[in-house]
Amino acid sequence: MSVPTDGDQPDPMADPDYREAVVDLLGAMAYGELTAFSRLAADAELAPTLPDKAALGRQAAHEFHHYELLEARLKELDADPARAMQPFVAAIDEFHDRTRPSSWLEGLVKAYVGDGIATDFYREVSAYLDPGTRELVLEVVQDMGGAEFAVRTVRDAIDRDGSVGGRLALWGRRLVGEALSQAQRVAAERDALGGLLVGGGYHSGGADLAEIGRMFARLTGEHTRRMGRLGLSA
Repeated sequence: MSVPTDGDQPDPMADPDYREAVVDLLGAMAYGELTAFSRLAADAELAPTLPDKAALGRQAAHEFHHYELLEARLKELDADPARAMQPFVAAIDEFHDRTRPSSWLEGLVKAYVGDGIATDFYREVSAYLDPGTRELVLEVVQDMGGAEFAVRTVRDAIDRDGSVGGRLALWGRRLVGEALSQAQRVAAERDALGGLLVGGGYHSGGADLAEIGRMFARLTGEHTRRMGRLGLSA
């Protein structure tokens, strides 16, 4: 798609391939936000203190609000939100089934590290979106305070018991492996979403293979940084 000039700004959704890719992207994000809401609400039941319970409940509410924003945008595009989410249910559910936390701290690391991988990926993809869609994506992935809460809580736990760090580091490595595996599965199954990166971007027509390699290197680097903030080795 050519870059529009001033005074000549066609509706980007007039391109059916681009529209399909955006609907796929928003559908994947919407189901991710919906499951994040349910998971955080359930994790709140494991919280050891009332302030911890309230903190996770607040995060869950933010996730549901983000879901509502995505749902509204899908409807604006005349897309059925349930149908847009459906192709991603199996992969996202499988990721959560295979990474079910066994403790309060594992749940926090999963929320911070696992969701962080998806957040970083969506930020990368936003570079290939039209301005309106990009603004929505960046609003949805904005941290609402959950990161600082997870970092503070996990670091405090490690300070109290150093053996906790080793177990959580292994857990973090498992999370990133599972997340990347499911992401590759989705990309292979959804041509439109994959095409957004390698041929259907709004501005430049997508990324070349070298840029995709650099993107995954950045994702890995962000994961390492995130683990370091928790006091864990990647």
